[in-house]
Amino acid sequence: MKINREAILWYAIQYDGDWKKIGNAIKAHENYSIIHYPYAYITIMDDAYPDAFKRLRYPPWIIFYQGDINLLKEKGVGIVGARNCSTQALQNTDRIVQRIQSKYVIVSGLAKGIDARAHQNATKTIGVLGCGINVIYPKENTYLFERMKNNGLIISEYPMHVKPLAYHFPWRNRLIAALSDSLVVIEAAYKSGTMITVNECLELSVPIYCVPTAFQDEKHQGCNYLISNGANILVDIKDVDDI
Repeated sequence: MKINREAILWYAIQYDGDWKKIGNAIKAHENYSIIHYPYAYITIMDDAYPDAFKRLRYPPWIIFYQGDINLLKEKGVGIVGARNCSTQALQNTDRIVQRIQSKYVIVSGLAKGIDARAHQNATKTIGVLGCGINVIYPKENTYLFERMKNNGLIISEYPMHVKPLAYHFPWRNRLIAALSDSLVVIEAAYKSGTMITVNECLELSVPIYCVPTAFQDEKHQGCNYLISNGANILVDIKDVDDI
C-alpha cells in the first residue's frame, strides 16, 4: 500500500494521533490537505524512520520530535519505575545512570519519580511522551522538558495540544521498549505501568534488569516478582557493568 507522508501527518492531526484511526484513514484513502506543521516529524515512509520501531506489532505511523533526532540511532537503555517512589529508589537511579551513561542513551517516559530522575542525570537522553509534542506533563517537569528539547530528544506519536489521557501511557510504553537494548526497573508495584513496559520488552526479547526491593516494602514488590521469574538482578553497582 502506497502511503503519502503528508497524508499521514494530516490524519495524525485529524485523529489526535490515534493509531487505529490513522490506519483506517490510510486504508480508506481519505482526502487530506498538505499543510505546514510547526514541529518536526518523521513517518513510517521516511528513510530516517528508526529500525527499532519496525520491530513492533504496531509501529507508530508518525513521530513528532523536538531535539536531536540522531539519538534514535544510538544504543539505549530504558530506565523505568514508580512515580511515587522511595528515596532509596531515586538514589539507585542516580548511581545506575551515572554508571552507564557514557555507553548508552537513557530512555524513559518523562513522568515524575524515576523517569524524571533518570533524565536529569543523563548526558544523552530520550523522553517518550504520552501527550502532544508540545504538552508538558507533569508541570513540575517544565525545566527538564525545556532542557531536553535543546540538549536531548523528546518524541511523541501525538501532535501538539493533545492531552495526556490515561490510555496513552500504556500505549507509549511500547516505544520505550523498542528503543531499549536493555531495560532497568528501579522500583515498581506488582500492577503498574512499569510492568506494562516490561511485558513490551519481553515481546521484543529485551533483557530485563531489576533492583531488588526490601522485604517489608509491600508497595513495590514488582522487581522481586520479576527476579523470581528470571529477570537479571542488580545486587551491587558493579553488576550494572554487565548491562
